[in-house]
Amino acid sequence: MVMMDYQNILNRKLVSAQEAAKIIKSGDRVVVGLGCSAPSKILQALGKRQEELKGVIVDQMLPCSTYGLYEPGVEKFIRHNSWFSSKASRSLVNSGAADFTPNYFSQIPELYKKYVEVDVLLATVSPMDKHGYFSFGVSVDYTSKVAEQAALVILEVNENMPRTLGDSFIHVNDIDYLVNNNQPLPELTINPPTETEQKIGSYVAKLIEDGSTIQLGIGGIPNAIAQALVNKKDLGVHSEMLTDGMVDLVEKGVINNKKKTLHSGKIIGAFASGKRKLYDFLDDNPMVEMHPVSYVNDPVVISRNNQMISINSAIEIDLLGQCCAESVGVKQISASGGQVDFIRGALRSPGGKSIIALKSTAMQGKKSTIVPILEKGAVVTTSKNEVNYVVTEYGIAQLRGKTARERAAALIDVAHPAFRDELKAQAPYLY
Repeated sequence: MVMMDYQNILNRKLVSAQEAAKIIKSGDRVVVGLGCSAPSKILQALGKRQEELKGVIVDQMLPCSTYGLYEPGVEKFIRHNSWFSSKASRSLVNSGAADFTPNYFSQIPELYKKYVEVDVLLATVSPMDKHGYFSFGVSVDYTSKVAEQAALVILEVNENMPRTLGDSFIHVNDIDYLVNNNQPLPELTINPPTETEQKIGSYVAKLIEDGSTIQLGIGGIPNAIAQALVNKKDLGVHSEMLTDGMVDLVEKGVINNKKKTLHSGKIIGAFASGKRKLYDFLDDNPMVEMHPVSYVNDPVVISRNNQMISINSAIEIDLLGQCCAESVGVKQISASGGQVDFIRGALRSPGGKSIIALKSTAMQGKKSTIVPILEKGAVVTTSKNEVNYVVTEYGIAQLRGKTARERAAALIDVAHPAFRDELKAQAPYLY
């Protein structure tokens, strides 16, 4: 085929957002691309016809907006199912107006394939190339795999979506409907790291040797860690999420991926979220490969990177080392995500380490994040047997191979001084 043939196929599949929304019918199970890849124009059109529908379920991870869908009352017509909550969806989940599905991020494509019949996939892609391919851009993760099983694939084409390389493509022949939408992609605003976050970043940097491959997320602490790595050499990236901080380290020559034992010379990711600078960096960049999360987050794949360093956070950790990273008591804040995937992979990597980095207090210093016992109803995200290093602004605690008594003592040493006596008094493992 020549280019004009592909363009004619594309033109035949073009519809308006309103027409695309009308294709969805009562009882449909709809899967939406993660975060910034959500097709906002179609979702907004779907929200406007909510009262025409009944029993529609919309699955998504990390929505950037409510789109008129993730709002109280809409569940009577269209019910949200969260695989990882965000600010836009958290209140619905905790009020019972939305559902959530427990999962490991790496297993989401498999869970859809085995247990969930998908009627419609909605996502955003970059413009078609001369061979008829679109790229899933910043969200390959579960989106690309769900496209293979969905009864209908409806995509928004956005010139602002970067064309990412790797296993990130879908052909025009495999798409049912297309909608044009050239609105800017959502961008994340992260405040500069605080003094406390910078202290945490400096301790984490001490654990990362030159030539390591890192996994890093987004937020104040990950940004502080990225800033603390500026004097490192030959770092690589194998991470579910690609961030602004990684781009900064590439520009400084810190990340070059030369020492990676898997995909040497390449940054490997499953999704990306940040500022326009990140999206521009990703666009058609041969240094970067995006792959489904079933590959990127597979612990066996992760472990093939020598000196693999996983860096994650938590809401609270008890004195045995149990890590809660997704709830405050029974209140669901996020989900397990890829934390366990990367911890397990890093621990099996030659020279690998896993790090949980968190501030020593929460609620403006009123509550210790290191606690004798997890809050009632709190979810154990990472088990005591898999937690390796715990880092706060007061230092580094290494837990593996230690007795329960030694673990408690090590964690109390990195707790906020104002809570140490109380922790010692309540520590069941110190008696």
